Amino acid sequence: MNASLTAKGCEQFRRKLLAWYRMHARRLPWRGVSDPYRIWLSEIMLQQTRVAGVIEHYNAFLNRFPTLISLALAGEEQVLAVWSGLGYYRRARMLHKAAQFIMRERQGELPTSSAELRTLPGIGEYTSAAIASIAFGESVAVVDGNVERVLLRVTGRPEDGTRETKAFLNTLAKALVPPRRLDADGINAAGDHNQAMMELGATVCLPRAPLCLHCPVYDLCRTRGEHVTMTREKQRSLPVAYLLATRKRGTMTEVLLERRSAEASLMAGMYELPPLPLDVVEGHEPSLRLRHSITNTNYYVQVFAGGGAAGRSLRRAVPTAKANLRWVRTTRLGEVPLTGLARKVLQRLRVMAVRALQKPGPFPG
Repeated sequence: MNASLTAKGCEQFRRKLLAWYRMHARRLPWRGVSDPYRIWLSEIMLQQTRVAGVIEHYNAFLNRFPTLISLALAGEEQVLAVWSGLGYYRRARMLHKAAQFIMRERQGELPTSSAELRTLPGIGEYTSAAIASIAFGESVAVVDGNVERVLLRVTGRPEDGTRETKAFLNTLAKALVPPRRLDADGINAAGDHNQAMMELGATVCLPRAPLCLHCPVYDLCRTRGEHVTMTREKQRSLPVAYLLATRKRGTMTEVLLERRSAEASLMAGMYELPPLPLDVVEGHEPSLRLRHSITNTNYYVQVFAGGGAAGRSLRRAVPTAKANLRWVRTTRLGEVPLTGLARKVLQRLRVMAVRALQKPGPFPG
C-alpha cells in the first residue's frame, strides 16, 4: 500500500475528504434523503449515466412512481415510458422486477445489507455497496470508475486492468471507509465517505486536465495530474436514416412509430421512428441531421419528413412490417416507451414537448 496511506494516512485522507465534501458537494435531489427507495432509484439511474442526464429523469420517475409499491404495481411499458431517454433500458426492467419481488417476498421492505441487496435483480457489487452505505450506513466500500481513478492517482499506479490492480484498489478502498456507521456528529460516516470519493472523481479528479489545485488530498497524492491509462477503443461511425411521418386525425396530430421486437438484443419493445434504407434516401434533403452516441458508436442520423409525394414514396420504402407500425397521438408520446434517439428527434423537431431540466447546485452547508 502507498506509504502515505498507512492507518494514520487513511485517517488524514478521510478527514480532509469529508471536510471538502461537506463544503463543496453539489446539491442533488437524492442527497440528504432518508428514503431507501429514492437512494436505490438514484444509484440504478446513475449506472453509466452522467448526473446532469439523471436529474430530469429522477424527478419525473418519482413524480410518476413516488413509492416502491406504486412502481411494483405499474406495468412494464409504463415504467419504460417514464425511463425513456435515459438509455440502458435493462436497468428499468430489472428495477421493476426487483420492486415486484420486494413486495411479493419481503413485504415491501428493501434489504439493508450489501449481501442481501445483491440477491435482487439488477443489483451488483457496486450498486449494493452504494445503497447499503448511503441508505443504511454499512461500512462497505463503493468502487466505481471515479473512485478507481482517484485511488490510482493518489498511489501513483498506472491503469492496467489487471486482477492484481483491481484487488489492490478494492483493498485500499475498504481501508479508507470509516469503520463506524455514524461519526461523532451523528452523520452517516460510511455513506458520506463513499459519496465524497465519487464526487471528488466526478468534479475534481477528472479523466483529463484534473483540477489538482482544488483537490483536498493533493498533499497525499503521488501523481498530481493525469496518470497512465489503457488505450481506449476507438469510436466507430455509422450513418442511419429515419422517417418522420405525421397525420391529422380531427384536431389531433399523430406520428408513425415502429415497435422494436420483444426479442431484439437492444431496446426490446421500445418505440422508434421507422428506419429507412440508406440507398432510398439518396438525393433527398433531410429535415434534421444530428449525432447520437451509444457506448462506442457515433450514429450520424438523418431524418426525412413523410409529407408530399416524396414523403409518400419514402413511406412505401420502410422495410418494417405493418403489424409493427403504430400511429401515436403527439399528446400521448410521454406515455410511450421511446428510444432515446426517437425522443431526441421528436423534441428537436417540436413534435414532442421538452421537459425543463433542473441543474445541480452546491450542496447545502
